[in-house]
Formats: sequence, structure tokens, C-alpha cells
Amino acid sequence: MRSENTPFVGGPLDGRVLPVLTGPTGQPPKWYEVPVPDADGGPPTVFAYRRAPAGYTKRLGIQRGWKYEYVAEGRERHTLKWPWSKPADGTDQGDRPQGDRPQGDRPSHE
Repeated sequence: MRSENTPFVGGPLDGRVLPVLTGPTGQPPKWYEVPVPDADGGPPTVFAYRRAPAGYTKRLGIQRGWKYEYVAEGRERHTLKWPWSKPADGTDQGDRPQGDRPQGDRPSHE
């Protein structure tokens, strides 16, 4: 596996440069999580870092690499949004009045 020396900005790893394994496309993962064990034996504290561009060249504007920025709120959780799934808030599309529904691709022949 190939690794890339990546700088960390903010949080407990501020200023450190660590080797991070890259994926099949040659990029490091979008999120890097560092679990720190609790001294009292409780659940570990997880520090989250988000991948961001490290900078750009002056002349052509080509990206120079990646860095990880500390996110104090933690990692963002995303859910897949399939067209056939119900919304997460529990509302149903069938609650709308008949006049507000989209008609689709076919023009109406009325």
C-alpha cells in the first residue's frame, strides 16, 4: 500500500505530519478519526479530521496535495437518499393536496 505524508491542522494533532494510507485512486480518505482511550476505562474520545486541499500553485492553480483539518463537532453522518425512500422526518409525499403533485414527464392532454 502507498502512503502519503499528510499535515494535520488544529486539534490534538496540530502541526504533526503523519503517513496516511491512500486508496486505489491515490487520495487519502475523506475523514481521519483518532480514538484516544479514556484514563478511567470509559469509552474512547474520537477526534475527527476532514480532508481539505493543502494549497494551489500560483501559475496554473493546480492542487498541491491534502491536509486534514480538525472538526470539533465530530464526523458528519450522511444517509443515502434513494428516490423511493421516505424522508427521514416522517412526512409522507401523499400528505400533499392533489394540485401540488408534479405531473411527471408526460404532457396532459386535457
